[in-house]
Parts: sequence; C-alpha cells; structure tokens
Amino acid sequence: MMLILKSIIGTCIIAFLGIFFGLIYKGIDRKLHARMQMRVGPPITQPFKDVRKLLLKENLVPENAVDWVFNLMPILSLISVISILLYIPLGFDPILSTKGDLILVLYLMMLPAICLILGGFASSSPYATVGAQREMVMMISYEFPLAVTIIAMVWRLSKIYTVSNVFTLQFISSNPLWDKVGVFGLIGLVILLGVLLVVTPIELSKIPFDVPEAETEIAGGLLVEYSGKNLAMFYMTDAVKTVVMASIVVALFFPYGISQYFNFPQYINYVIDFAFFLIKTFAVILVSVTIARTSFARLKIDQIAYILWVPVTITSIIGLLFLYLDTVL
Repeated sequence: MMLILKSIIGTCIIAFLGIFFGLIYKGIDRKLHARMQMRVGPPITQPFKDVRKLLLKENLVPENAVDWVFNLMPILSLISVISILLYIPLGFDPILSTKGDLILVLYLMMLPAICLILGGFASSSPYATVGAQREMVMMISYEFPLAVTIIAMVWRLSKIYTVSNVFTLQFISSNPLWDKVGVFGLIGLVILLGVLLVVTPIELSKIPFDVPEAETEIAGGLLVEYSGKNLAMFYMTDAVKTVVMASIVVALFFPYGISQYFNFPQYINYVIDFAFFLIKTFAVILVSVTIARTSFARLKIDQIAYILWVPVTITSIIGLLFLYLDTVL
C-alpha cells in the first residue's frame, strides 16, 4: 500500500516538475531567441501566462470534426510525455524502472506525434490535414536514426556487461560509456551524440523543422482548429517533450553527478544532482533548439525527409560501425 501511495505521489511531483520546468525552459528559449535577433522578447514567465489564459477560454470544436477523437488527443498526448519522465533518471532514481523500459520509452515518444496527427485529421480542417501529412512524413523519417542511436549504445553496453537490465535508462545512466571504450568507441559516441542533437529539434518540430505547423504557410497546421484547454494541453505537451528529449540526451551521454564531491546529507545530494541535471538539460536545449532555430530558416518537407533518410541515417550507422570496430580492434 505504501509503495502504491509513494508511486502516486511521486508521479504527481514529476508531472508538476515536468510542466513547470518545461514552461520555464520555453520562456528562456523565447527570451534568448529574441535577444539573438536583437529584440527584447517576452518575459520568461510568458508561457505560464499563455497557459493560464488558454485554460480560462472555451474549447471550440469544428462543426464537422470527430468530437471524441478531437478532444481526447490533447489529454493522451500530455499523459504520454509525462509517463516518459517516470522512466528517466532526473538526477535521482526514476519512479518507474523495468527491464526493457528503453523500448517502452521509444514507443511513448511516438505517441505525441500520433496524437497530433489524429487530432489534425479529426478536425476536418484542410490546413490541419496538410500538417498531419507532414507530421507523418517526419515521424517516419526521424524514428529510424533515433532508434539506431539508442540501440547502438545499448548494444555496446551489452558487450561490456552481461546483465538482463541493460535496456533500462537507469542502468545506462549509471554506466556511461565514455570511460569504457577505446578511440573508435569515443569517435562513435561523438557521432551518435551529434545525430541525437540533430534529431531533437526535429522530434520537437522546432524551426527549421516546424513544417507541420508552419504558421505562414498553413496557418498553424495541426493546431489550427484547437483552442482553450485543448490547446493548453498541447502547449504543455510541447514544453514537457522538450524536457524529455533533453533529459534522454543527458541520461545517455552526460549522466554524471556532482554530489559525490560534497560532504552533505543524502537529501541535499539529491537536490544538488537535480539542479545539475537541470543545468545540463538547459545546455542541450540551448544547443539543439534555441541556437538552431535562430540560425536557420524553415526547411521544406522534402528537404527534411532527405536530410533524415540520407545524411542523418548514414551518420548514425557510421557511429554504430565505430562502436562495432571498438569491440573487434
């Protein structure tokens, strides 16, 4: 009974932290993006004001929409990204950790995109339909290099440790590969890190990969018919998913803590490691989201598909090959 109660309370706390820091990161991202363009930009708290305003507004459903699908997708989308956070070490042990949870995380990461696609089709809007088609193309394109990157690291770990829980994020973050591989392995890890940093803004549909929304082309695309609480949930989903993607990069490549260098009580060490984790996730967001969307203009959908299927996929396979060479040479 205590274990169930602990899991429920922990889930509520993780959900709150994910939404809170997701919105904080979104505010910082918008502020830095504006400063890089020599603008003042909105206050960092603007995302919280946006969500509050949307939550107070009425949900409008198009006349020809499939009501239950249209209204269900925002809820399912937010639940799915919060569920991923329960499996990620956030500077402390995850709330949930089971054998093979990394595979579950890969599937859960697809759900927000699927929810957007179904919600777009259910809205009956031609703009949303175009956005849903573009989202499908992107999802099909980026899932393969993402899977290759993650599976390559797990495979390399399985050559070092003969344990059954190698496919768990907790085990991977507890056993970073950097000090366990040779020169070829280090090259492979750097390549795979680069691939994951490229895939991150694509997974999040951020400029220059925001073609499913593309306000200047298809008037918001997938979200054109959403309003009120439904739009607020998609807004929070985007914020939490940003934290999720950055957290996965940190868990796979930079899982190191700093609490071991201090002689503090255990609960203080948890706070220190969590704060350090937040700094690392912000660094990932800064590099892969803020700087990228400031430096590049929006790409066309055929350009994005080509980039993902050819250079990005080939690069991820090259990283895998370097990890393989590290085991035989």
